[in-house]
Amino acid sequence: MERSNLTVTLARQCYPQAEEHGKIYFHDIGDYLTREQKLEVVSEFGSIAGITQKSGWQMIEPDEFGDWLNQRDPFFDTYMALGDKKDKAAAEIFDNYSRGVETSRDAWVYNYSESKLKNVVEEMVDFYNSEVKKISGLSVPKEEHADYIDFNTQKISWGRAIKNDLLKLKSHTIDRSGYRTSLYRPFTKSNFYFDNNFNNMVYQMHKFFPQRDSANLVICLTLAGTKGFSVLISDTLPDLHLVGDAQCFPFYLYESNEDQSDDLLSQGGSGHVRKDAITNDALEHFQSAYPSSTITKEDIFYYIYSLLHSEEYRERYADNLIKQLPRILRMKQYGDFVAFAQAGRDLAALHLNYESVDLNTQVTLGGSLGLRVTEQGVKGGQDADFTVTKIKPAKRGEKSKVIYNSKITIENIPEEAYDYVVNGKPALEWVMERQAVTTDKKSGIVNDANDWAVETMDNPRYPLELFLRVITVSLETQKIVRGLPKLDIL
Repeated sequence: MERSNLTVTLARQCYPQAEEHGKIYFHDIGDYLTREQKLEVVSEFGSIAGITQKSGWQMIEPDEFGDWLNQRDPFFDTYMALGDKKDKAAAEIFDNYSRGVETSRDAWVYNYSESKLKNVVEEMVDFYNSEVKKISGLSVPKEEHADYIDFNTQKISWGRAIKNDLLKLKSHTIDRSGYRTSLYRPFTKSNFYFDNNFNNMVYQMHKFFPQRDSANLVICLTLAGTKGFSVLISDTLPDLHLVGDAQCFPFYLYESNEDQSDDLLSQGGSGHVRKDAITNDALEHFQSAYPSSTITKEDIFYYIYSLLHSEEYRERYADNLIKQLPRILRMKQYGDFVAFAQAGRDLAALHLNYESVDLNTQVTLGGSLGLRVTEQGVKGGQDADFTVTKIKPAKRGEKSKVIYNSKITIENIPEEAYDYVVNGKPALEWVMERQAVTTDKKSGIVNDANDWAVETMDNPRYPLELFLRVITVSLETQKIVRGLPKLDIL
């Protein structure tokens, strides 16, 4: 259920000559309530006086940050920043970070089928260039050129940047190296056309993944001010909406050979050199906490990943994480640092390898096909039996059983698997939503999850097996998170 930011405000006029200035009183009825639950709360109070009678008012005043509600912990700012693009002199852990790729035309540049994606991109670019040719041949003033643009949504999705290119009469070509793999949504990869001309904003992603074979890891977390805090690691290009509006922190930075500097460490592919994204300041910061122990930048990277999963960290600093980027505290004991770093490695292994972890064998597969589940795969049936259109619950609100297709049901799903939430909903529900056949309303472009299963994974059973693998990921993630040390902060 999504959170609705709705308030009812009652105000009365205050007079300048009054001995006492106005006060603000607040009553919170709770988050994530249904319409019926909200009406029930209002009915119980009966009136504004009813809240007063039940001592339900809280007087609120702004703190030093100007926060009236959800006041942040001021001590949070004493911890080291993940990154800081405003204060160049501030010590920070990452030398650079970036939002995920924002396309403004997902249907045109994402598709489960690489061949279909290439056809769509080719038709889009051809149409765009035909518009350039048409506009360049007009005999009307430039100010009127925009009036002649063909806004047929089945030909292209216009955005501000590409429209400006058109009006400047810029032709574009297809960048064959731009066909990549992207982590589009949690536990959902897709073929992707990565191109600065046809993606609205690529931000710094060309410095994280400059080429198809550029190895990297990025920790993507929810941008402050958007939906509930989430974090997910990726080894490929992340979409902006991977975890809300994603800010991504890389392990490596890539620079072109022309931009080489003294601290470049290793070759990162043709035309690029690779360096650590974690700063030396950050390494010294952690080494100073444990002077008799060895700390590496890799340790710090995985320490951060697990710390951002810590339930205690998220609860203690919830009001900070709504409004600012995370800051990273240090543990008093080196042993706790090591435990967090190892947990980060374990979490990363689960989240990066979600397509190959063992299937959950607690479930049973219903239907007449006689299917059975092993840790390695689903046995029985023919390839055509596993085509998916839309995975849905057997009944509204039921979690233990879902309908995979007309031939297969998934039963005895552990309900605790739904407790692993990323980007606003359970990981399993992301699989249910994305392993489907969808048609974009404006363009008519079809995106079929079965294409990824057959063309990329060479496994028509992939959507079903993915669901069972993500059950494992969800349960194991919670197990690791519950085992994290308490925050004994230095």
